[in-house]
Amino acid sequence: MNPATNALAVMPSLLAVAIAALMSALITWTSRPLLQRYALARPNARSSHRIPTPQGAGIAVIAATMLVASAWAAWANVTIPPALIMATVVITLVGFADDIVSLPVLVRLVLQAACVGAVVFTASDTARIVPALPLPLERGLILLAGIWFVNLVNFMDGLDLMTVAEVVPITAALLLLGMLGDLSWPAVLIATALCGAMLGFAPFNRPVAKVFLGDVGSLPIGLLLGWCLLELAWHGQSAAALLLPAYYLADSTITLFRRIARREQFWSAHRSHFYQHATDNGSSVPRVIGEVFALNLVLASLAIATVHTGSMAITIIALLTGAIAIAFVLRRFSRAQIS
Repeated sequence: MNPATNALAVMPSLLAVAIAALMSALITWTSRPLLQRYALARPNARSSHRIPTPQGAGIAVIAATMLVASAWAAWANVTIPPALIMATVVITLVGFADDIVSLPVLVRLVLQAACVGAVVFTASDTARIVPALPLPLERGLILLAGIWFVNLVNFMDGLDLMTVAEVVPITAALLLLGMLGDLSWPAVLIATALCGAMLGFAPFNRPVAKVFLGDVGSLPIGLLLGWCLLELAWHGQSAAALLLPAYYLADSTITLFRRIARREQFWSAHRSHFYQHATDNGSSVPRVIGEVFALNLVLASLAIATVHTGSMAITIIALLTGAIAIAFVLRRFSRAQIS
């Protein structure tokens, strides 16, 4: 066991989760009056909330995540990529500006692409997913996927506790995989701190939410989570990296293609996601969130199984099982009243 691993073993992950949770909760609680005054999200035809609610508490989540992860990394002699830290700061500022003044779509995309590109193109040339592809082509495809992932986290953050129900199971699974040696320690630190920070935010976001993440939270969460999953794929676990966020990927991507096929302005706000159909069909918010959380636990279990069996047959079965489970939930959301 190397020195970094020894140090990480001395400082239990649960302690890091607890510190991040407490820090996130404290910053959220103290910042609510300012957010109430300067970053109020007012209901409109596309909203799921009914009363004006402050947004921007994502700053607490990101601050807690980066502070705890950075402190833990320094103590354990682990290096978090500087490009990731800088990109997270920049994309957080982009989200903050968008929460306050609503930036033009093109400006947002250019800045997001710069942040994702900084992370992707500064990675080691030995970090590969499909070695048969030319490196510039693979990195270009990862850049596009990263931009989409950052945005889909933002798109899916439209219901109380939705992002908590997505991020907590994923980061908990990443922590477990890291402890078992299947993920780089920098990614383990980020995932652990993010898990705790989301847990600290959860009491303020439970129905009916007292505060929202806002773009200042959803965009950098997408960047950090996407990087952790990319690290998992670079470690040869592409199936697990696909399974963990598969619900968000399916709901947002299918919705995007549907809107394009209908020639709608797919870049504009809407109420076309499956989880939005579920509430429109009469389902309660807690019921929808409960089903999403349960689905993500299933997907996390399948992802861990693909890693630790090392069997191609098990991987194929896990991918098919995950696809069936997602299809089942999406069908319920779009066609049935389940409350």
